[in-house]
Formats: sequence, structure tokens, C-alpha cells
Amino acid sequence: MPKKTASHKVRQVKKVALPEELSITSTEDSCCSSQNCRLCGMSKTTKIALILGVVILFLVALNRGLIVSAIVNGKPIFRWTVNSTLMSRFGQQTIENMITEQLIADEAKKAKLTVTQKEIDAKEQEVLKSFGGNVTLDEVLKFQGMTKSDFDEQIKLQMMLTKLIGKDITITDEEIATYRTNNSASLVATEEASIQAEAREAILTQKVGEKIQPWFTELRSKAKIFTFAK
Repeated sequence: MPKKTASHKVRQVKKVALPEELSITSTEDSCCSSQNCRLCGMSKTTKIALILGVVILFLVALNRGLIVSAIVNGKPIFRWTVNSTLMSRFGQQTIENMITEQLIADEAKKAKLTVTQKEIDAKEQEVLKSFGGNVTLDEVLKFQGMTKSDFDEQIKLQMMLTKLIGKDITITDEEIATYRTNNSASLVATEEASIQAEAREAILTQKVGEKIQPWFTELRSKAKIFTFAK
């Protein structure tokens, strides 16, 4: 009997058409479709480098003052050069001042002492009166080369010191009377109560000034200070 030949049917797989939103188009084909496209001949790495370069230039343009401080005859003076020069000339003194301010602030916080803006404003008025009342705050700031914020900070620091050291200082009526006798010409106040307060404040300031150095020396010796900038 003749053998039956097995027939194999080949199943055809229909291609499913993708929606236009999901169709994948080669970026290179899209790019190269434009005859004037200069990116076509570049490698992927070169394109990325070019884009990063543009971004960097944009950021530099936005923050030019952070990199270049000035340009003289086409030559830039870079910010890091300015910082280095300032650090070499005034850096150590600036660091010492900042350490001093931080130590005083920490000590005041420990002692729960504060200085309010109202107290600062009142002290500023006393400073103006000490000039005879003939100058304005703006004139004082201009003479000192300070901003109002800097001046407030200095007043605050002095008042913190006065409170920290002055809390252990005693002033007698006899000391006030002696001061009034010896300094009557320099007293600005006219009313009796104000004269007493002014004399007392002057004596307190003098005594605080005498105690500042030993007080601060002891405070600093107990503090943990590490400096890295030279």
C-alpha cells in the first residue's frame, strides 16, 4: 500500500499594526531627514558633551558673579583669587572674630540671656546722644563703614557681654556719686533719675571692660576649638 504523506499546515502570523503613538522611529533617521542637520555626523558621546557644554555655559552666565568678580582690560579677576587674597590678609582676624562671637552667643544661651531688638534700638539712641544729639544714625554708620545690620549685631554683642559679666558686678551709691563729681561735664542727661542711670551705666561699662579679657581667656581655654583655615 502506498504510504500516506503527512501534510503540515504552516500557520501564518498576522502582523499587528501598532498605533502611531507607540511606533518607534529611529532618532538618527529623524535627525538625518533634515539635510542641514549638523548633529547627524556626530557620535552619541559627542552630542552629550555638546549638550552638557551648553548647559554649563548657561549656568555660568546666570552665576557670573560667583565665578568672575571683575574684568579688567579683558582679563578676568576670578572669585577664588579674591577669596584667597582676602583670606591671606584678613582671614585669621576674621576667624578669630567669628570664634569670639560664637563663644559669647553660646555662653549667653547657657545663661538664658537674650537681647531684644527693643533693647538694641534703645542703646543706639544712647550712642547718638553721646555725640550730643547732632548726628543721625546714617551718619554714624557711614563714619564707621557699617550697615544697619552690622551695627545692630555689634550692639547686641556688647550688650550680651555686659549682661554676662555685669550680672556679678556690684555698683554702690558712693561710686555713682564719685563718678558724677568727677565727670559732671561729660554727662548728657539733665533729669536727676537719668543722670543717676547714666552714671551707673558708665561705671558698669568701665568695670565690664576691666573684666572682659580674663573672662574671655578663661572661656576660650575651656572651649573645644578646631581651626583649619590658614
